[in-house]
Amino acid sequence: MAFEGLSEKLQGVFKKLKGKGVLTEADIDEAMREVKLALLEADVNFKVVKEFVAAVKEKAMGEEVLSSLTPSQQVIKLVNAQLVELMGGAGSKLTYSPKGFTVLLMAGLQGTGKTTTCGKLAVWLRKNGKQPMLAACDVYRPAAIDQLEIVGRSIDVPVFSDRNCKDPAEIAERACREAEKKGCNVLLLDTSGRLHIDEELMEELAEIKKRTKPHEILLVVDAMTGQDAVNAAKGFDEKLGIDGIIMTKLDGDTRGGAALSARAVTGKPIKFAGMGEKMDALEPFHPERMASRILGMGDMLSFIEKAQEAYDEEQAAQLEKKLRKNQFTLEDYLEQFGQIRNMGGLSKMLDMLPGMNGARMKDVDVDQGEKEFRHMEAIILSMTKEERQDPSVLNASRRKRIAAGCGLPVSKVNNLIRKYEETKKLMKQYSKPSKMKRNPMFRGF
Repeated sequence: MAFEGLSEKLQGVFKKLKGKGVLTEADIDEAMREVKLALLEADVNFKVVKEFVAAVKEKAMGEEVLSSLTPSQQVIKLVNAQLVELMGGAGSKLTYSPKGFTVLLMAGLQGTGKTTTCGKLAVWLRKNGKQPMLAACDVYRPAAIDQLEIVGRSIDVPVFSDRNCKDPAEIAERACREAEKKGCNVLLLDTSGRLHIDEELMEELAEIKKRTKPHEILLVVDAMTGQDAVNAAKGFDEKLGIDGIIMTKLDGDTRGGAALSARAVTGKPIKFAGMGEKMDALEPFHPERMASRILGMGDMLSFIEKAQEAYDEEQAAQLEKKLRKNQFTLEDYLEQFGQIRNMGGLSKMLDMLPGMNGARMKDVDVDQGEKEFRHMEAIILSMTKEERQDPSVLNASRRKRIAAGCGLPVSKVNNLIRKYEETKKLMKQYSKPSKMKRNPMFRGF
């Protein structure tokens, strides 16, 4: 889970503060020392940590905090605000050319997931009303063109390539003409990488930049590499000039040093974060939401957005109609598992809920929860259409047959029927439009 180690340590610091009715200067000094250690252990740049702690301490020593009835909450509020500022304040959106045709140059070192990220960004662009095209400008790495073409086919996005041309800038220039000709309005240039920054790479990228005039240059970095990712971003910006950063594998980075240091060191915003392996697992980076997750406050806005993405209005209208008529079937129950999966699975959902990170997540057996989902799906799929639509016919012999069909004990089948009946009652309570509107979290469940 992203920032798990840092989140745990910071929440430990604040727990100690909450136990004190009044905070003294010594209390704040001790808390800031622990915050400093937590940030350093998270691989945050030393200079960034020093400035961060100094800024929080200066504000925390103010009369307003020390004389407050809830000084610990005031300190948490200050740390939250400073984390948001550290990561760039408001989220930085992707911008497009006013001419209507936008070129995005994707740069990065080898192994950062640049080609896959091109595909993920294309999926995100299409969701947001754009018509993207991918261009294979990496002529050196074996099978680089094949990989991009496979990605393109998997997401149904056109790919421009020329296996006979060895000039990346020429390929990029021709791709621009081809994209406009086909009616695409965003072109993503998948460029070659190196094991490290060198003059040859920079000259090649500079030539592509000169001939295609990209509206934005986005650098793809691997969050798991920590300060190496930040140094790479700084180097690319000095040599090429970048407009933003896409941080891959952030969901697996338990420390988070790169995400917390990148903006402060380079001055460039993180625009997107890779939060999984699936092609739709690329999210706009929101500093305020990320700070909230780090401090254990959850991220309900992202949770609701995920629910709305997975939420099919027509399907929900039909479900509401069925609930009103008491016609919620096991087939409908099965569909709800699909909605949860569309939201990224149980672990992604829990990560966004307040209080469900750090130490508390250790008490939740997510793998067991996912396993239960798979078992319930197997049980329902082992039923006949009649049984799924009318569970009241499920007598003892039918349940025994279903258990044999899915390879699970009869007790599992009985447990599913019990949970289904409980869910049916719960969802019926929220079947009225006024209640559905007041409870957006129940949409898609």
